[in-house]
Amino acid sequence: MMLLKKITDLRSALLRKKGKQEVMQETKGRAELPFPTSGIIGAIAGDCFGAAYEFHPVKHGDFDIYKEPRFTDDTVMTLAVAKWLTIDPEHTHEKLVECMKELGRKYMFVGYGKKFLRWIISRKTEPYNSYGNGSAMRVSPCGFYAKTLDEALQLAKISAEVTHNHPEGIKGAQAIAACIFLARQGKDKKQICDYVEAHFEGYNLHRTLAEIRPDYGFRVSCQSSVPESIISYLEADSYTSAIRNAISLGGDADTMACMAGGIAVATRGMEMPKELAYCVYNNVLDDNLRQILNEFNLYLKEHERE
Repeated sequence: MMLLKKITDLRSALLRKKGKQEVMQETKGRAELPFPTSGIIGAIAGDCFGAAYEFHPVKHGDFDIYKEPRFTDDTVMTLAVAKWLTIDPEHTHEKLVECMKELGRKYMFVGYGKKFLRWIISRKTEPYNSYGNGSAMRVSPCGFYAKTLDEALQLAKISAEVTHNHPEGIKGAQAIAACIFLARQGKDKKQICDYVEAHFEGYNLHRTLAEIRPDYGFRVSCQSSVPESIISYLEADSYTSAIRNAISLGGDADTMACMAGGIAVATRGMEMPKELAYCVYNNVLDDNLRQILNEFNLYLKEHERE
């Protein structure tokens, strides 16, 4: 554990020293490199860049986005869902549980909640009625995989209820998946906002970040973080501003940036900057996680689900 921490700290220090300028310089002229700039990398990057601020909150958007980027449980479980969709055409609960436990046990120390960690390491496969935002943080593959809105909602339900079978846990996952799917279809922000408010009771998206920020804190329930993450997206004019907005609320920064980033990257005109994608893909993810990401993206392309 001490060695792992030292390695992580060293990597973070090098990334901070390198900063945006050198990352951009590395990216110039290397567009041919096979790192993705669309799809679930947008959610994963939100997690990685938000991780430094999960327990060191900020209440403004002018912060160092390259400060200690690292992946957390959000990324690991997002890729577990991606792997499930890639290898299980029947989309069974059983195979999803297998994928989540298998990958979760390979990455044990990435910030799981206590209940979820107990579930990961135990032989139990039953859900535990959670309404935490863990269901919504991992759902982005469902939004990118689905060919119809109904399919997005159904896959999101399955992806949530293996652990988060509380109605609010399912609702949070479905809301994020729906936003991603609708954004992929070219729906504008008003249409996305109207859909969410009409179909997800209690999700008030007509608040502003300026109204939310002063009294907002670390909140992990779906009902107190999913709407705020969607608002972070709605107020953004770019991918980067979406994840900055989410982090700037001073809450569950990595998870909220993961949710906002997943929606933003699906939106036309809010493409993910190459330097952010390059940093996460090449400097943060390991070979195993990159392989799962690549296989999911290849599956979407080969099965015309892009």
